[in-house]
Amino acid sequence: MDEMELDERKVKILDAIIRNYLETGEPVGSRTISKYTDLNLSSATIRNEMADLEELGYILQPHTSAGRIPSDKGYRFYVDHLMEEKNREVDDMKKFVIEHTEKVDQVLQQVAKMLAANTNYATMVSAPSYHRNKVKFIQLSNVNEEQILAVIVTEGNLVKNKIIPVSEPIDNETMLKLNILLNSNLNGLALQDINLGTIAKLKEQAGIHSDIISDVLDTVAETMGQDEDIRIYTSGTTNLFKYPELSDSTEKASELISTFEEKQQLASLVTENLLEDKSTGIQVYIGNESPIQTMKDCSVVTATYELGEGIRGTIGIVGPKRMDYEKVMDNLKVLKNSLDGILDRPKGET
Repeated sequence: MDEMELDERKVKILDAIIRNYLETGEPVGSRTISKYTDLNLSSATIRNEMADLEELGYILQPHTSAGRIPSDKGYRFYVDHLMEEKNREVDDMKKFVIEHTEKVDQVLQQVAKMLAANTNYATMVSAPSYHRNKVKFIQLSNVNEEQILAVIVTEGNLVKNKIIPVSEPIDNETMLKLNILLNSNLNGLALQDINLGTIAKLKEQAGIHSDIISDVLDTVAETMGQDEDIRIYTSGTTNLFKYPELSDSTEKASELISTFEEKQQLASLVTENLLEDKSTGIQVYIGNESPIQTMKDCSVVTATYELGEGIRGTIGIVGPKRMDYEKVMDNLKVLKNSLDGILDRPKGET
């Protein structure tokens, strides 16, 4: 987006249009804007500026009336350039989270309910997973002449032990070489980074012990893979019926409800968020930006929380495109700050 195409006057008028539409849900006319701003401009001047904003794609004229509504591009500008992050505390939520760190599932269910009640939108919270966790180190050691023990430790301090059978005893020098080989090639890699080329190289260098490498790689995959489906807690789905643009047809409303009930598409959104390097911040998907087809008329705001190193989950709020972005971002920011690092804090520390 070329920020130079909007001067200060246009920015103020666009801001007034969006804020007014967020409050009322009704198309905004030039007279409303003249009362809403301190620009002291005539209605004719405002109409000219609104015509420019429409031509630039920031607002739309939905009907034959003179009123305008924000476009997705307008909402995007509002989110990126007009909003200030605030530090409104959600004290009861933070206190609840800190005091109940041992009961993560119950905490997350409660978080979804509190978010829905506080924002009046639909909410989702995914249970933490080790998605894209990385290998910290691997240790092979002899158990007896027929078995060796493989210990895999990930950055989330998740430990997996596996007994691997061997056809002949492994001497200490060979064991040391295998440990060096595995750690020099795999340390710091996520499961997605261990490709066929890496595997082929490891097996070639291991020579007659390539079967051991295969068993170790299988254990790495078991340790770092997601054996269970992503658990997602939702709340406030019926809140979406409060907004006519999301419930003006039975088909549209039922599709949205199904998305929240079945959760497969929500799981794909969670996975996408956790794969993004930038996902530790707040993400905003407006209209067609949403990766979920049934949410093309919505805005989806997500944040990734990190309970401990490599242990992440996603919080999401779904509402109409005219959602109160400031309130939503305030809630997500405070909640994210409350959850981040809980598992790394001494007990009782807030």
